[in-house]
Amino acid sequence: MKPGTTKTKWKAIACALALCGSVPARAQTLPSEPIVFADGRVTFGGDVSASFAPKDTGYFNYTDYQHSALRLLRIDFTGSLKAGDHLAVLGEVRSENVGSPRPYALFLRIRPWTARQFDIQVGRVPPTFGAFARRTYAADNPLIGYPLAYQYLTSLRPDSLPGSADELLRMRGRGWLSSFSLANPTPDHGLPVASAFSWDTGVQMHVTSDFIEATASVTAGTISDPLVTDDNSGKQIAGRVAVRPIVGLILGASAARGPFLTETASQSAMGEGRNGDFTQTAWGGDLEYSRGYYLVRFETIVSDWTVPAVRAPLIDGPLRALATSVEGRYKIAPGLYAAARLDHLGFSEIVGTARRDTWDAPVTRLEIGGGYSIQRNLIFKVSYQHNTREGGRVRTLNLPAAQLVFWF
Repeated sequence: MKPGTTKTKWKAIACALALCGSVPARAQTLPSEPIVFADGRVTFGGDVSASFAPKDTGYFNYTDYQHSALRLLRIDFTGSLKAGDHLAVLGEVRSENVGSPRPYALFLRIRPWTARQFDIQVGRVPPTFGAFARRTYAADNPLIGYPLAYQYLTSLRPDSLPGSADELLRMRGRGWLSSFSLANPTPDHGLPVASAFSWDTGVQMHVTSDFIEATASVTAGTISDPLVTDDNSGKQIAGRVAVRPIVGLILGASAARGPFLTETASQSAMGEGRNGDFTQTAWGGDLEYSRGYYLVRFETIVSDWTVPAVRAPLIDGPLRALATSVEGRYKIAPGLYAAARLDHLGFSEIVGTARRDTWDAPVTRLEIGGGYSIQRNLIFKVSYQHNTREGGRVRTLNLPAAQLVFWF
């Protein structure tokens, strides 16, 4: 990033945070609802969040767009166009840290029956897998950081492969910039378990009732590497079912499977005809319960990546990651709440020449904080993170953070 761009970024964040102190006197001047015109056929909205924290020297919060989730100015513009009772076009454009705007979502929603809650979505569609993926906007997140499963970068890459178990072990805790000998040799960031910062491209079906909600999709990428266009001639199949057995309780289960290696990487390791053999398979379970002033959420994800066995010592079996997250929120007073999240991301073991160890370094994160609503759609949040990792150059890091969130 150019020096001038960096300076502009922090000026923009400082201005956004300064707004917090001045907004009560003129709160009513800020829009509080989406803008609707053309007799309700066109709806336009937006979301702005500005986060500030000390530099993350351990890269614990870096995302697959190589920005820290705690040092981020994010601007979203969303829109929808209704073409009658059965068709609508929805889209979103996003900019991070004053970067070039990029399409985050663009899909056609088809509702065959107006009297039934069933729709088909085609294009760059919302996530199917998992619970947190459906509430990744800053206004929906009680804290500032993200669960490790949806943000933390492992050393595994779709375009570059370790030739042996020793190569993979050398990259433990280096997901922000990993490099391997097969396929693309250029150092680059690795994959999260499930990306919260990109949507996949394909077809999705969704049906809901008062008791159950079900979603299924066929997409170009995987949950760890959503794509605009396919790079391996394979498709991911994903599904999620959520039930509401009693008021305030939601139980969900998700599954996904698809090839994650690029065609170039697969051929570099194994030759022609093996593109679909190297897959990411994931299962997830989640729970949410709310009552009165409190809300509790739990989510766990198991992900297996199958990679080629090329040279000894061989990588024997799939590379597994297990992520578990528990978070809670309590409303202290009108507009004021406290929140906490405990996270752990663990990995299966492989055997190298000199040692047996987990293929990546396990990570644990505790984040506590809270928020205050200056007005209904303007929230100021603070948090404090404690990160520990069993490997890498930085193994323990504490990070305070502040965030201002506005949406309409």
